[in-house]
Amino acid sequence: MKAIILNTNFQLENGFVEKPLPKSNEVLIQIKASGFNPIDYQMLENKHERKLIQSPILGRELSGIVVETGDKVTHFTIGDQVYCGSGSMGSNGSYTEFIAVPESIVAFKPSNISFEQAAAIPSVGMTALQVFNRLPLDENTNLLITGAAGGVGSFLIKLLLANHYSKITATVGTDENRNILLEMGLQNHQIVNYKEDNLVDNLLKANNNLPFDIGIDLVGNYMSEITAEVLKINGFYFDVTALTNSESREMLFNKGNVIVNISNYAHSLTKNYAYYKNSLNEISRLIENNTIAPPKYKTVGNLSLETVLKAQSMLKNNQTQGNKLIMIHE
Repeated sequence: MKAIILNTNFQLENGFVEKPLPKSNEVLIQIKASGFNPIDYQMLENKHERKLIQSPILGRELSGIVVETGDKVTHFTIGDQVYCGSGSMGSNGSYTEFIAVPESIVAFKPSNISFEQAAAIPSVGMTALQVFNRLPLDENTNLLITGAAGGVGSFLIKLLLANHYSKITATVGTDENRNILLEMGLQNHQIVNYKEDNLVDNLLKANNNLPFDIGIDLVGNYMSEITAEVLKINGFYFDVTALTNSESREMLFNKGNVIVNISNYAHSLTKNYAYYKNSLNEISRLIENNTIAPPKYKTVGNLSLETVLKAQSMLKNNQTQGNKLIMIHE
């Protein structure tokens, strides 16, 4: 089968591999669409992220059709439309035509959305849902979300608003991204452009000149410093970026802030595959009930090296315009 393969020099190239045979507890999925994530290029450039490589075929989320099942599979049959996140769980990645994965990480695709929309969900949806479930919220809690118009941020805001929580301040970098958040239900005064001068003052002003109870940093680097600066003493800092900024770590430590690391990968360490299925089933329920809408997406191209390289470049250069990038498998 056709695949985009990572060679020994950590360069991607076109290739062909044998179609996998599902083990007794696995399903073989013909991939219809797959999604791209920043970690896809970060694994090629960052030694820390490179440790997560489990297969020469990268790619971590997909939707498709079950075409074969192992003899111990009980929840799926041939023809079922499914979706899942595949990273770091013993399978090849999604930059190919077929993938064999444990049925315990697979969920039925929401019936009211397309394969492309479903492929846009797993990574951003499970990350946002984990953040939401771990937030110490009450009616007086205020929170800051950086990079709010991105995949995780926009999904999280949908979850918060669907649960009638609106004490949110969000950062964006363009008027287009501001409009995305306005369309989702935030008010103009809740949205701060991080490119403007006096960012710290502007953020505090948006929060009634009070420090934030919770900061959710989806950007890292300089924005992690800003988030740490506007947090209250003993506040909560939610991190999905590995917090590599030493100034931020020192500030958070000095202020007694609680650092909450958000990681879907953590559950694969203990093979807690139920986390993945249960999370996707919950997201499917919310989408099928029209409680939340699926992510916005942009089709980059068909399964090819050109498509993969283009998508990774768009991610690296922040050219997604608030869309989840999708590859079509025909």
